[in-house]
Amino acid sequence: MSQLYRNAYYTGSATQLSQLPEDTGFEVAFAGRSNAGKSSAINTITGIRSLARTSKTPGRTQMINFFHFDDQRALVDLPGYGYAKVPEKMKQKWQQTLAKYLETRQSLRGLMMMMDVRHPLKEFDLQMLSWANQADLSVHILLTKADKLKNSAAKQSLLKVVAELKNHDLKASVQLFSSLNKSGRDIAVQKLDEWFEVELVGSTE
Repeated sequence: MSQLYRNAYYTGSATQLSQLPEDTGFEVAFAGRSNAGKSSAINTITGIRSLARTSKTPGRTQMINFFHFDDQRALVDLPGYGYAKVPEKMKQKWQQTLAKYLETRQSLRGLMMMMDVRHPLKEFDLQMLSWANQADLSVHILLTKADKLKNSAAKQSLLKVVAELKNHDLKASVQLFSSLNKSGRDIAVQKLDEWFEVELVGSTE
């Protein structure tokens, strides 16, 4: 794995679009329901155990968090959605903020979406995919917690998701992923390399 991702460090948070850092370089956003294992996936991909805070209370993070690898490339941890015990008005405000971020952020190269392999494509997952597709933004789905199912069942879920995306006319690539046994990490990193143009810009080996 490229040393690039092991260089990740926290650089700041924003609760609204006006607080975002300068819109330059390369960004990849990580999104998912609050209980989909997003923080664990970020930590597994970077190889830094406590980079993104994992919480036993889903939906606690209500900020857009930035982790830079170098001065040009950053991973953006979007607030978990769909499970947080917050007022409806706040949820609607966050939906508007996330939609606008996906549709207007020039440096955003791709969206990495986390979905529990046992409960994929919930209502807000479909909404996020729709926003990303409207913004012509590339999406890659990690079906997390793949270790919770037998191989055959996990593969069946993967095929079902691919079929459902087609039915909804939504574009995204999909893979199985497990933070527990690190399966699927190399494929996820390859996608990040592509978005961050690691070969072109030159990774910090």
